[in-house]
This record gives sequence, C-alpha cells and structure tokens, in this order.
Amino acid sequence: MSEIAKKIKHYRTINGYTQKEFAEKIGVSNVVLSRYESGVRTPDNDTQIKIADIFNISLDELNGRTSKEPSDDFDAFMFEDKEAFDALPEEVKQELIKEINEKIEFLAYKQKNKDK
Repeated sequence: MSEIAKKIKHYRTINGYTQKEFAEKIGVSNVVLSRYESGVRTPDNDTQIKIADIFNISLDELNGRTSKEPSDDFDAFMFEDKEAFDALPEEVKQELIKEINEKIEFLAYKQKNKDK
C-alpha cells in the first residue's frame, strides 16, 4: 500500500469521517475514495490539495515525505526541554500527556465540525 493511501485512511479515521462523508467532502464517490485508500488509485493534484487542506497538513505529509513520523519521537517533538520533562515524576508526565491528548482530540473534533 502506498504512503498516500495509508495517510488518507489514517487522517480520515482519526478525524472521524466515514468513507461516504469524506468522499462527499472531497468531491468523489466512496468507491473512488476506497481505491485511494487501498492504493489502487492515486488522487490527482487538485484532490490531494483538498485532502491536505481538510486535514490541515502539508502535501509532503500527505505523501509520506516527512523525516520521521511524529509518534516516533513524541517527547522530542512535544517538549523543547526533554531533560526537564524526563526529570518530572512519572505521574506528572502521565498527566501532561493525558492533557495533550485531550487537546489533540478537541482540535480534531473542532476541525471536523468547522465546515458543518
């Protein structure tokens, strides 16, 4: 499966869209979207731009052109001073991570519902 296929499915899923909902949003049938997600077809440039705009990601990210997946180095990505974070008690670290995850969920929900 191509990187773009994986990314489309990943971002559609985490943003809470069904295939039918997302297909309508980008102006294709759900059969075409299914083919994008399985790697049988690749979206044209205009459709890739629509998808990236909806998910608020770059075309590079959509096409898998990042040096690292964000989850590969979560601490370094999220915390400017990793040593200070690592020095915190485990329960404080877990609480911070929980709060960050809640914020991410809220922003994803807000993004999904902004066009309704």
